[in-house]
Amino acid sequence: MEDGVHLLLSFAAIRPDCSFSFVATCAALLLALLVSSALISGSQAAYFSLSPGDIAALKSRSGRSSKVAAQLLRRPDNLLSSILLAGNVVNVSIIVLSAFFMQRSLVFASELCGFAVEVFAIAFTLLLCGEALPKIYTRNSALSVAIFMALPLYALSNLTKPFSFLMAKATLRVNRRLKSRHVSSISIGDLSGVLDVMRTNNAEDRKILKGIVKLGSTDVHKIMTPRIDVVAVDVSTTFAELHRLIVKWEYSRLPVYDGSFDNVKGVLYIKDLLRHLGETDFAWQTLVRPAYFVPENKKINDLLEEFQTQKNHLAVVVDEYGGALGIATLEDILEEIVGEISDESDMEELPYKKLSDGVYIFEGKTLLIDFCKLMNLPDSYFDDVTGDSETLAGALLELKGDFPAPNEEIRYKQAVFAALAFAGRRIQKVRVAFDKEPAIR
Repeated sequence: MEDGVHLLLSFAAIRPDCSFSFVATCAALLLALLVSSALISGSQAAYFSLSPGDIAALKSRSGRSSKVAAQLLRRPDNLLSSILLAGNVVNVSIIVLSAFFMQRSLVFASELCGFAVEVFAIAFTLLLCGEALPKIYTRNSALSVAIFMALPLYALSNLTKPFSFLMAKATLRVNRRLKSRHVSSISIGDLSGVLDVMRTNNAEDRKILKGIVKLGSTDVHKIMTPRIDVVAVDVSTTFAELHRLIVKWEYSRLPVYDGSFDNVKGVLYIKDLLRHLGETDFAWQTLVRPAYFVPENKKINDLLEEFQTQKNHLAVVVDEYGGALGIATLEDILEEIVGEISDESDMEELPYKKLSDGVYIFEGKTLLIDFCKLMNLPDSYFDDVTGDSETLAGALLELKGDFPAPNEEIRYKQAVFAALAFAGRRIQKVRVAFDKEPAIR
């Protein structure tokens, strides 16, 4: 401590003609200005971080301060202009007064030393007391700070009305010119980061918002039902066989193909058959509607928009050679936002079987994106190994680099995978053992 004092005295010394009253007056003024700067900075953070629920609470309260706060929020541009104008005036006053005080009360070893001390001392004090601390406090007390500062800000807005009006008009004009440019420059990562730190304790709301954000970065092939799991009907199927197929699977739409699924001819809407249920033999092929084909790399937000405009609910996903890879439905897209959607006829059955703590058996066809959701893993969990694989079985093949032997264990990160059952060259069952029990959603 003494070394620090000696070091400071080597750079600066107190002027002999500096009076105590001068020091006390300057210190009192600086303290008042710092408090004003902190209140203004905190009020800016408070008013512009209020959630819709906070704003509704303000409007429902009966106190005068709450009503004034709600009134200020009706014209946010004018409010921001008043706060910025007052904040800058106060901060400039602090800088000028601090420099004047140091020049009149201290003698520095050199001009460069005096300049450095003034700059760093003033900058550190302003950032700490006028910006950082008020905003840290306001982050958890935005509503109370907004109510506390309502009346002072109302008086301030009236005092600075001519200047803030001009600033608000200028800001509005600039925003209109640059709005489209700023919106187009926001990335998916930026939006996800905002959602991570946004002021809401509702995890479900945050999950839905993140699902909406990811619509623009997720390809259709990541959410589609692969062709091996698609229930489709050959165009040569008889009406009686078709009826049995409909009763068995209870789907509302069925793709129709000729010979193989690569040659999809259209989609049969089961509701179109209702008027013909009493007939024993009917040319149901006349009811087949044209199929809607989409490339595998189409973004699902674009597909959702096309579903809306074309009033369609099902698309056939094709690769670059025109071969059918599977189907994507409107329900698949909505499940990316809100989670699993169960129909009235769906059985309440988990897509996995739990053997013990941290040990599960999954279907090999389980999509990786669904596996990560169920096991509460990040979506990027398999990014460094999956390549073009979309299923758990495909991830095992890439991890091994070959077909794994039955029960052969493959470790990846905090989990051990093993193929349990095969159907020819297809992995049907996969055992997953975690080192630590995951927080299942």
